[in-house]
Amino acid sequence: MNAFEVTGGKKLKGEITPQGAKNEALQILCAVLLTPEKMTISNIPAIRDVLALIDILKDMGVKIEKLSEDTYTFQADNVDLEYLKTDTYKKKGAALRGSIMVMGPLLTRFKKGFMPKPGGDKIGRRRLDTHFLGFEKLGAKFNFDSNDSFYSVEASHLKGTYILLDEPSVTGTANIVMTAAMAKGKTSIYNAACEPYLQQLCNMLNRMGAKITGVGSNLLEIEGVEYLKGTEHRMLPDMIEIGSFIGLAAMTQSELTIKNCRLDMLGNILPVFEKLGIQMEYRGDDIFVPAQERYQIQRFIDGSILTVADGPWPLFTPDLISIILVTATQAHGSVLVHQKMFESRLFFVDKLIDMGAQIILCDPHRATVIGINRQHKLKGITMSSPDIRAGVALLIAAMSAEGKSTINNIDQIDRGYQRIDERLNALGASIKRV
Repeated sequence: MNAFEVTGGKKLKGEITPQGAKNEALQILCAVLLTPEKMTISNIPAIRDVLALIDILKDMGVKIEKLSEDTYTFQADNVDLEYLKTDTYKKKGAALRGSIMVMGPLLTRFKKGFMPKPGGDKIGRRRLDTHFLGFEKLGAKFNFDSNDSFYSVEASHLKGTYILLDEPSVTGTANIVMTAAMAKGKTSIYNAACEPYLQQLCNMLNRMGAKITGVGSNLLEIEGVEYLKGTEHRMLPDMIEIGSFIGLAAMTQSELTIKNCRLDMLGNILPVFEKLGIQMEYRGDDIFVPAQERYQIQRFIDGSILTVADGPWPLFTPDLISIILVTATQAHGSVLVHQKMFESRLFFVDKLIDMGAQIILCDPHRATVIGINRQHKLKGITMSSPDIRAGVALLIAAMSAEGKSTINNIDQIDRGYQRIDERLNALGASIKRV
């Protein structure tokens, strides 16, 4: 098992460019199955989850050509549907949660789709009901083989309808949008997710010939078309990497410039970091974070303790809750971190407490962080990465700590962050992969 050995206390300096967005990539790559024509996708992050999905598409018969480090062409003009019933597909698909989004494109184009129960982060229950309820509303028949943990959907025809989602699931919305794009008639999806990555998917589908309106809102109207053509698409920068680099700069008292951030697509992320007292300058589309001796957590207007909570977009993204929590440990002041959406995502805080952080884990969803205002440094320990985002939070803690830390199970970090050790070492970090 791979691990990082981190020597803390190093101040970083320089420029870093965020990778392409992981969560967008998983949607966009599944969408190449919607057309037999060539698709050119750029700014694809070379991370474990994305490369695993590309491998699955290749096994399906999709013709793939790598044009550069981050640009590929895909052509799904000869998809092997029989492959979807093989043990190889079941094994590979089960290891990747994002693979669930192949089902919508397969269903609308080939009238059937198959998928093993997907894996992914162990951050609590992540049900798939929204996906399959949407497929059924559009006319598909759903079956789950509990003995084989295998899902299947089939439909002789798909017909547009009104769908009120039981939750604004991003992947669920993406799957249903892709299915409705070639269903007959009009589909209305209310309580739809409206994340920037979902907007990117809808805009790309429209360039392919889809008829989707309401993009960016929670009500999407889709007029089904008979055919979708090929197009070109470029991923957004990964907002979670951007937030991670902001927190890292603050914790390590580093001066960093984060390049090409698409500030117009970051929503509520920057204001939340500003509430922690982190100074940032916006230079064009770049974020400059100066080296800060101290940063002080704001209070609410009535003087009460600040609360940072996650929620569906445009509320604060749950993927940055771990980063906010670790960044607050060295601030001046206190904050209540409320992780509403996943009940196991805060279970890494015991490692931070072992390092010397002052945190009270109130329950599976809430933690109170008492910032120690750099009065003493965190100390290096041996720990393990439980999921992608907690893994990077622990990496940030280790980089700010005194002494050496060992982070095991870094395969989790590699699932979401591209060559993170190499990129940070180039700025002055001391991270050794062992």
